[in-house]
Amino acid sequence: MIDNRLKVLVVGCGNIAGVFDQNRNRNDLPYTHAGAYSRDERFNLIACVDPNDDARTSFMSFWGVPEGFCRIDDILDTDCQFDIISICSPSNYHAHDLNICLRLKPKLIFCEKPLTTLIADTERLVEACRDSKILLGVNYSRRFDPDILRLKSDIQAGKWGELRSVVGSYNKGILNNGSHMIDLLYLLLGPIKIVKVGKSIEDFFQNDPTIPVWLESDKGTPIFLTSAHAADYAFFELQLIFSQGVLTMENGGLFWRERRVIESDTFKGYRVLNEGDRREGEYAYTMIKAIDNIYDAVTNKNLLLSSGDSALLTQKMCEEIKQISMEY
Repeated sequence: MIDNRLKVLVVGCGNIAGVFDQNRNRNDLPYTHAGAYSRDERFNLIACVDPNDDARTSFMSFWGVPEGFCRIDDILDTDCQFDIISICSPSNYHAHDLNICLRLKPKLIFCEKPLTTLIADTERLVEACRDSKILLGVNYSRRFDPDILRLKSDIQAGKWGELRSVVGSYNKGILNNGSHMIDLLYLLLGPIKIVKVGKSIEDFFQNDPTIPVWLESDKGTPIFLTSAHAADYAFFELQLIFSQGVLTMENGGLFWRERRVIESDTFKGYRVLNEGDRREGEYAYTMIKAIDNIYDAVTNKNLLLSSGDSALLTQKMCEEIKQISMEY
């Protein structure tokens, strides 16, 4: 019998590669690459890479991966071929791993964000993938979130009225985590520009500070990104203030809070917000939605929802914010 499943290589055997799902129920929606591939019969995870022997062995055992390599370079000396390569290695290894991927010639590379730590490398590799006709996807996960995609449509349809302002909060670095927020803003609001940049703090990664910034959309909507501190707790939230209410993404999208306009019982003639409803979000579906998009892009030529081009645009904005902050 012919095996038509797409053959997958996972580079890096850490948290987002598979570890986050290894202590969860097998029936839970997956948060990792291996978790998503392993439950989708259209994919076959056949190999992994990690320089840590224990991490690699554990990954292979748990996910039933038949072949493992210490370095991605080692695969060049084999006859292994892959349709999909997921890059889950640390960010500072991405440029090297992507260069090797170009030589391995998969149909699609699915890379964790950021693509690389340097704009010049990202620009070169996005162009190289295009020239090599290798599809390049990036895991800016909220581009696959059903809640976010509905919100984009709702904003365009005016279902919440006029968008008055946006307030986002993040920590753990403008490139590492802030890029998720910038990418989300591009998706929801289109082009944005910098108005003013605040003083940076180094709260986790060296050379990747967390930076408050005032942005503005093409329509003049003010956007304020505030900084939290990664040593305190993880924090990634977005509040959208509309003429007809306030919508808040909480806990990175795991929950949403909706507050609508009502007539005040206390102050006659005033309109206020109600207590609102808090509901569970659909962020947990993002990884299976991502690999579904990957499959459609490879087999049906559908567009990638998160591409190298969109990731490059986001990284350029992050780098500009970082450069301005260095003036302080």
